This record gives sequence, structure tokens and C-alpha cells, in this order.
Amino acid sequence: MPAPIPIYLGDVVQMRKSHPCGGDTWRVVRVGAEIGIRCLTCERKVFLSRAEFERRIRQFVERGAS
Repeated sequence: MPAPIPIYLGDVVQMRKSHPCGGDTWRVVRVGAEIGIRCLTCERKVFLSRAEFERRIRQFVERGAS
């Protein structure tokens, strides 16, 4: 099993699939067993398991404070 990706509050990530609103960039607002992310286009908040989040992420657009 690969090491978990370090995820910090305030990270901005691009996801593989776009949100129904058309946005594909999200800000991390909660870190733990579940990752809380907020769409930067429509401000909708979604919770994903850490494993699901790591599978769906395409790239980091901006890194938050570590």
C-alpha cells in the first residue's frame, strides 16, 4: 500500500471529474478520516473518504499551510 498523500487545510485541488455546476477545482476544508472539500464555483461542500479523495484527485493547484 502506498504512503498517504499529505493533505493540508486550504489546499486547492483539481479533481478528475467536474462537479455538475461545471467546476473542477475544490478547496480542502476538513482533514481526517474523511476529507471535506468545497467547490470553488458554487460553494457546495462534499465529504469523501481519504482513499476516495486520493483516487479522484488530478493535481494540486495550490498548497495550504502545512
